[in-house]
Amino acid sequence: MRTVTVLGSTGSIGTQALDVARRRGWRVAALAAGRNAELLLEQAHAFRPATVACAPEVADRLRGALPAGTELVPGDEGTDRVAATACDAVIAAVPGIAGLRPIRVALREGRRVALATKEAMVAAGPLVRETARAHGGVLVPIDSEHAGVDQLLLGEDRDTVEAIVLTASGGPFRKGPADLATVRPEQALAHPTWSMGRKVTIDSATLFNKGLEVLEAHQLFDLPLDRIEVVVHPQSLVHALIRFRDGNLKAHVGPHDMRLPILWGVEDAGRPSLGLEPLPLHGSWTFEPPDRARFPALDLAYRAGRDGGTAPTVLNAADEVAVDAFLEGRLPFPGIADAIADALDRIPPRPLSWDAIEAADAEARRLVAERTARSVP
Repeated sequence: MRTVTVLGSTGSIGTQALDVARRRGWRVAALAAGRNAELLLEQAHAFRPATVACAPEVADRLRGALPAGTELVPGDEGTDRVAATACDAVIAAVPGIAGLRPIRVALREGRRVALATKEAMVAAGPLVRETARAHGGVLVPIDSEHAGVDQLLLGEDRDTVEAIVLTASGGPFRKGPADLATVRPEQALAHPTWSMGRKVTIDSATLFNKGLEVLEAHQLFDLPLDRIEVVVHPQSLVHALIRFRDGNLKAHVGPHDMRLPILWGVEDAGRPSLGLEPLPLHGSWTFEPPDRARFPALDLAYRAGRDGGTAPTVLNAADEVAVDAFLEGRLPFPGIADAIADALDRIPPRPLSWDAIEAADAEARRLVAERTARSVP
């Protein structure tokens, strides 16, 4: 029986992780969530963790309602406590740059981190890897694409790998409308294949999410950016491919079900059964290049990766603020990429350090917040 901790337990990945825990009989040591007090309370009663963390503003709704033996610790202190809890794996699913701090805590404790928070590797990849090395921590990706690459590399000589190929669904606007300025938030949130949180769903619609995944793959698998390719695969059944120097390709195929990469992140090569229905092998699978003119956010990610230093932090922070502005009706859909490009133009990259990441993140957020405060669709 494995023991797990879940950071971001009430989000899409967190709830699916707990479903895997239920199916596999994992013991849940601790949970951290944000403001969804009702769901967190339900999870606490179902799994009876030793510690629960939540946003301070909802702590009063949980006090006195948690099961006996479960301690409530609100705020960053609670999230850090949860991240440091003794367990076999920490499932890191706190969205955005906010997930970086507890990931650092977990790695400093030498934990195995099943990583869904891609922004940690995007903004601080070299620092995160160094923290893991210094303290005996382990990073295992649980994005479907990176978990696929991780499995494709098993038993392979890394020197024979020519390129990593990440697949993208293309999002809801792959075939239109021609004028993306007319797009409304509810349209952008209607993803054709995956059920995800609001932020990552919008990022999928702009292809920004695929740009983050390129940067994450660059850090996780130590491959140059120009050897990480993106191809649009609308069926979303081939999650990743490896291109070898002899010309052969090796593909990872699986259903649209994040429980499989979550299982991989915790139990890896044992491949136990989750009792899922087998993927039917019928129909057509298609591949096409991404439309970089319609979706410039993808190339902005490559640009930030090449600029290096704190540029990926600026990229990520600018997107987080711009996506919020779009969802609130203060920015048109193409304005998300425009805001990111403006931030990269105006904030020069600085050498990477924890302090520099914090400063670049704050500067980019301030800049885009000022821009979007006066923007109209």
